[in-house]
Amino acid sequence: AYQIPAASMEDTLLVGDFLIGNKLAYGAKIPMTETRLPGYHSPENGEVVIFRFAHDPEREFIKRCVALPGQTVEIKDKVLYIDGQRTIDPERSKYIDPRILPKESTNGVRDNYGPVTVPPEHYFLVGDNRDNSDDSRFWGFVPRDLIVARAGLIYFSWAPDPDAPTYKGASSLPDIVLYNLTHFLDRVRWSRIAKSVN
Repeated sequence: AYQIPAASMEDTLLVGDFLIGNKLAYGAKIPMTETRLPGYHSPENGEVVIFRFAHDPEREFIKRCVALPGQTVEIKDKVLYIDGQRTIDPERSKYIDPRILPKESTNGVRDNYGPVTVPPEHYFLVGDNRDNSDDSRFWGFVPRDLIVARAGLIYFSWAPDPDAPTYKGASSLPDIVLYNLTHFLDRVRWSRIAKSVN
């Protein structure tokens, strides 16, 4: 089970979505070892995957796979090309910044990147919120052995509420419980429950 804490995959996944990841697809890790069971599937372009961050393996991120080992990635003025072919953005992906950053500028790789060929046993992953995602454009390719699961089903969705009380010690718990109970029906995003992540 995973919870979405940030907006990098909007509008495919929203902050407060809870989802199930399929670890068996790519090969589950045997607890307390570095050994993985053989998976029945390899990551493919377009799949949403969960992976451990190479610079901090205790953290797990979720992004969309857009390029496989051996494929060439290029982004020109926000448009993604794989092996020279323009790709179609996922249905719920978005761009929130109308500016196009030059490649040489700070964070210019967001809008203009490559061309670069993905090395063997690595993948290129990006967020669906293309202008607000820290992903392979900034920190590079993701090794196959760090990809742990394929995103599956949203089993619950809880909308953020800026007015909700926050935890400030044990004395704040009654206020938190009372607030969330009285606002439960409003905060649950019922239409998202049982949706597949595509």
